[in-house]
Amino acid sequence: MPRVSLYFSIMMLAFAAMNGNQVFGQDATHCDVVTGVMMQLQQDPLFTQPYVDMDEWRDKPVRHRYVHGGFKGTETRFSYYFPAREQYEGRFFQYITPVPMDENVSQGATGEDDKIGFSLASGAYFIETNGGGANLVGRPGTSVDPTIAGYRANAAAAQYSRVVAMEMYGCQRPYGYAFGGSGGAYRTVGGLENTEGVWDGAVPFVMGSPMAIPNVFTVRMYALRVLQDKLPMIADAVDVGSEADPYQHLSAEEASAFSEVSKMGFPMQAWYMYDKLDLHGFAALFPGIVAADPSYFSDDFWHKPGYEGYQAPRSLQAAKIQHRAKIKKLILARDAETSGLAALLKAQASRGLADDAFKSLLGNSAADLPVAIELDSVPDKSTLGADIFVKTGKASGEKLLATKQLVGNYLLVGEDARDVLLKLKVGDEMEINNLNFLAAQTYHRHQVPEQGYPAWDQFRDAQGKPIYPQRPMILGPLFAIAAAGTVPTGKFTGKMIVLENLYDTEAYPWQGDWYRGQAQMYLGDELNDNFRLWYSDHPNHNDHGAQRVPTQTVSYLGILQQALRDVSAWVEQGIAPPATSRYTIVDGQVRVPADADERGGIQPVIQLLANGEKRAVASVGEPVQFSATIEVPKGTGKIVEAAWDFDGSGAFSSPAKLEQAVGDPVVVSASHSFGATGTYFVTLRAASQREDDAETPYARVSNLDRVRIIVN
Repeated sequence: MPRVSLYFSIMMLAFAAMNGNQVFGQDATHCDVVTGVMMQLQQDPLFTQPYVDMDEWRDKPVRHRYVHGGFKGTETRFSYYFPAREQYEGRFFQYITPVPMDENVSQGATGEDDKIGFSLASGAYFIETNGGGANLVGRPGTSVDPTIAGYRANAAAAQYSRVVAMEMYGCQRPYGYAFGGSGGAYRTVGGLENTEGVWDGAVPFVMGSPMAIPNVFTVRMYALRVLQDKLPMIADAVDVGSEADPYQHLSAEEASAFSEVSKMGFPMQAWYMYDKLDLHGFAALFPGIVAADPSYFSDDFWHKPGYEGYQAPRSLQAAKIQHRAKIKKLILARDAETSGLAALLKAQASRGLADDAFKSLLGNSAADLPVAIELDSVPDKSTLGADIFVKTGKASGEKLLATKQLVGNYLLVGEDARDVLLKLKVGDEMEINNLNFLAAQTYHRHQVPEQGYPAWDQFRDAQGKPIYPQRPMILGPLFAIAAAGTVPTGKFTGKMIVLENLYDTEAYPWQGDWYRGQAQMYLGDELNDNFRLWYSDHPNHNDHGAQRVPTQTVSYLGILQQALRDVSAWVEQGIAPPATSRYTIVDGQVRVPADADERGGIQPVIQLLANGEKRAVASVGEPVQFSATIEVPKGTGKIVEAAWDFDGSGAFSSPAKLEQAVGDPVVVSASHSFGATGTYFVTLRAASQREDDAETPYARVSNLDRVRIIVN
């Protein structure tokens, strides 16, 4: 496969010229970038015939020109959003979705979630594509060429956008910057590593490593099962102001599981999410893992020494499900609202975000599609991840996956097997069987890589050899190739700022450091001239402004937006962004300094105290004195907002009075009393903004801090 070249954009200009199109009112061949090079162009043979099928001005979210099109002979589609000439500053921002999705997926968002509005407000036009089409989703073992969705379709759309932009604004090559999260981070990195001159910089965020899949999910599922009764205690013990040891009440097996998941990198402070963690992206990956290594599931795990299932511990034996039942009733999508399960069944289409794009791999709902199955009997154990084998009826021999836990006698089913679901009838017999899912939970022990992944050192002996039997192949890099077209190497061109989050339950934080190491090997002494890694405290994986637990996490969209502005200033003006965060990694856990300037990056740091401590004891009605200092790393902005949450609702309905001088930390204080006994967590959330603009929704960089109050 030839590398996608800088000259492809020039080829596109030449293509426009040969077809009689005009560039800013003059013949395209008069552009200096075209003259003399038309015969020297390199090009991707798949994307030689671009077309535009829609070109119109729109007023929402702000006035812009919308251009839609594709490439003849392919399923690739693109959308461009151009600002008015007076807003344009010579660049584009291109969003790379985690998997190939609709090219209009970013439309309709508002506030800080609005990628289009942010881009236009930043002097950039915005690009997104369908990644070549949904049929090009890369999966290990298929014949799909992963390079097309990995980076080639996106690169072609980026290059052709320059033709349209130069027609509109003038014959000066636009700078280009890609950004994508989770699987989109793989694809963003894949683009910079495998092209030249397409993108000048990039911001991959919540990024995994080539060993992320399936291992970050399997170890989490293992911990959720073994620790299920102790997770409330663990979540409280690792929260602020605790005096408890999270290991204190754990059995030997439970302590081992907690140590294992922690050393693999699951953030200890993120166990506040224990009751909200489910299969997530593993629902889309699990069938492929079973297909890739069938002997592990069918025989080896349960019958060979060295595997957890051989002489299985009591907890594993107790978790087994092999339950036969009959269908009593089918709940169809059109009946969901009146079923009594509406809140659980309400369909939520993927918005192409880092945290939900996997939904697009599971299909789309339809009115006549069963979304829940009432059974005449159910097991009294967790059915999450279980296979549902259909034993009788038209769907006999088929299989479904339980992507959610049983609710009463109702089995909530995913939409990944539409044809099977449509064949089901009342009275059909099914078997709920979770043996494969149980086996998957320790699969990471049998995937020990050779070098460079300290998270797996816990599975090596004193000589560095694996203590568990190893599978014939390491699956992680195969999934990375399926996503990005190649395994990330660190050999990229341009400037890059990688963003990782210390509360991330999907992309464990140490993986950003892994890529930094790869880039260090390639760039050597030039690393600091081309690369940054910023760790952010309190964001999780979800790239959405609204937080599921707003008293524990903050949005990282403002950090992402400022990183895009910073990488463009780095490329275009030579303004170096804030340095890579200072951090250490101990037993899989990433730790950062408490001081803002020492920590680095661009996130404000809050130090909140109650009566001078992180934990305070008070009587009912007794005022508690709260004080906080909020510091922003030097040169990264000013605090524009701070707000209190005293009742744990996450509403942050009590604005804090801000008094600050340039270069000084912000100090805020409050007094509050509690009307009943109990344990309370008070939270202060604050946001900084580089331009000191309190009104804009964009590039507002957030953080929070908490204290524990015991009211007697």
